[in-house]
Amino acid sequence: MSRPLFLRIFDAIQRHDNHFVQQRDGLGKLGLSGLQKITAAFRMLAYGLPADSTDEYIKIGESTAIESLKKFCRAIVEVFSNRYLRSPNANDVARLLRIGESRGFPGMLGSLDCMHWKWKNCPTAWGGQYAGRSGSPTIILEAVADYDLWIWHAYFGLPGTNNDINVLEASHLFANLAEGTAPPANYVINGKNYNMGYYLTDVKICNCCRAITLLE
Repeated sequence: MSRPLFLRIFDAIQRHDNHFVQQRDGLGKLGLSGLQKITAAFRMLAYGLPADSTDEYIKIGESTAIESLKKFCRAIVEVFSNRYLRSPNANDVARLLRIGESRGFPGMLGSLDCMHWKWKNCPTAWGGQYAGRSGSPTIILEAVADYDLWIWHAYFGLPGTNNDINVLEASHLFANLAEGTAPPANYVINGKNYNMGYYLTDVKICNCCRAITLLE
């Protein structure tokens, strides 16, 4: 993560929650800084570190690290959800279509892929259900990202034995399309008009056709 992005998140979270503002205790001694608390939260989220391991590098106790993580996640949702943690609206879809067309992919809404996260503490009884091709228990994350890495869809939790198509069918990616509430996506390819966008993916199937199959 770049320094300007980190500081932007830090400033927004600090203004939103006083927990991340450095304060003095009853004896007038300065407590932990907001940078320590947010760095601890980032390290636990990004690297899966246990809370007690943050003390070695950041000098923050386990209970404080856990509390900071909870408050950080809650603040991220409250501060950034209206802009980033949501599905594209009509303006977003129009922008994505323009950018996709300029890059040679008219009608593309984003890149769709699944990845496996290793489940270190998977219960032995569930090992066979969650162990995929790697042989180790994994959990699958499905995500959609646009050209500037705006990840507006994430579906996490299916066992690693599932393939991408199984994950796609179980996720809520096409829910608004099925309900008829999806923003319009109109574009032209080779003189033919289309009203349903698609996602660039490594799955060997057309996602437009897949969406129609799911609707049926």
